[in-house]
Amino acid sequence: MTELTELTAVRLLDGYRKGEFSPVEATRAALERAERIQPEVNAFVRLTPEQALGQARESAERWRRGEPRGLLDGVPATVKDILLMRGAPTLRGSKTISEQGRWDEDAPSVARMREHGAVFLGKTTTPEYGWKGVTDSPLSGVTRNPYDPTRTAGGSSGGAAAAVALGAGPLALGTDGGGSVRIPAAFCGIFALKPTYGRVPLYPASAFGTLAHVGPMTRDAADAALLLDVIGVPDARDWSALGPAPESFVAGLRGGVRGLRVAYSPSLGGQVAVRPAVATAVRHAVERLADLGAYVTEADPDFAEPVEAFHTLWFSGAARVVQHLGPHQRELLDPGLREICDLGARYSALDYLAAVDVRMELGRRMGRFHESYDLLVTPTLPITAFEAGAEVPRGSGHRRWTGWTPFTYPFNLTQQPAASVPVGTDADGLPIGLQLVAARHRDDLVLRAAHALDEAGVTSGGS
Repeated sequence: MTELTELTAVRLLDGYRKGEFSPVEATRAALERAERIQPEVNAFVRLTPEQALGQARESAERWRRGEPRGLLDGVPATVKDILLMRGAPTLRGSKTISEQGRWDEDAPSVARMREHGAVFLGKTTTPEYGWKGVTDSPLSGVTRNPYDPTRTAGGSSGGAAAAVALGAGPLALGTDGGGSVRIPAAFCGIFALKPTYGRVPLYPASAFGTLAHVGPMTRDAADAALLLDVIGVPDARDWSALGPAPESFVAGLRGGVRGLRVAYSPSLGGQVAVRPAVATAVRHAVERLADLGAYVTEADPDFAEPVEAFHTLWFSGAARVVQHLGPHQRELLDPGLREICDLGARYSALDYLAAVDVRMELGRRMGRFHESYDLLVTPTLPITAFEAGAEVPRGSGHRRWTGWTPFTYPFNLTQQPAASVPVGTDADGLPIGLQLVAARHRDDLVLRAAHALDEAGVTSGGS
């Protein structure tokens, strides 16, 4: 029943409720799809079919009794191999981590999904320690784009994005420290949300500090809102976690965009060269927001590119990740990761604190910006997917992945909620993403606007 792989989580749950199909059928279909796509796309580091089917059978029995466990009972899902999942090693794309161990603890987001009856298909690919905006690693090789396997899926949650796009589970957990759910969502034609920092608890704490967020990756905003209702609750292991959200994110979808003040920044005030096909698709989607009743103004946020401050924080975090490794283990690392770790180890405490000052000023500027505008809209990326296995597009002149992600990483510095929404394809059939950004704690506005675009038929999800 491979058609089940095309259904969203919301639609699957409705089907379970009506008895149209069962969690076992949906899980088998998702596993079959995962196994079929794996040789070409390489979305998974580990599939757990026996465990998944066992969870699905338990779910089917609960539905038969009319006693579903929670909001996700029986929905196939995947977990990025950065996050702990009980019963499976978490190797983080690295040959420096041993599979030996108890592996008996869930990350907070995984634990909440398990409590709500989600069915875990397996772990998805990541670059080593999630360090870059594409997905390849010494451990698991290259993850490829669902629309064109010669192209990258993006990263660092590239396996998660490819799995969702190709029907291997409608729900995925990703992480985002500089765009890592939004970048692959844009390249793979799905939806992804980086929530406000702290909305989804994280444990163990990331060495990249408060740049790192956990977020839902789905086909549409309704599924993401459902997943955020599940995972966006406090956990005692994360001292920086936010308190409960004021209302259900699913309930908040119904508000629409009428009357919202939207700032449209096509190029961050001319700082970014955007490919024409991307610019056109994003502009058409923005026009649709205006048609739906939003007050749209072309306006740019008041900041210069903060890449050096981001590099100081990011490279320092990478150096901390590998600090415990000996010389032999360091030789096993991705060469690019090893290079930024060497750079990060040279920064002083004063360098780090100067970068924090830049971050605080950027946050102040965006706070003031959102006094005038409810939402900021930009392209998610200025380009579409480039060749697989490369950190930067050939001939671009960029040295690091941050060179082609100028719209994403600034909002990790500011901790704001930001989502990528699929809004079409270019002449090569490669997906294009639009980014929605709101003030801190206003994840509901991002989801509302994305859902309005979904309902208006602007978005597209899946390959």
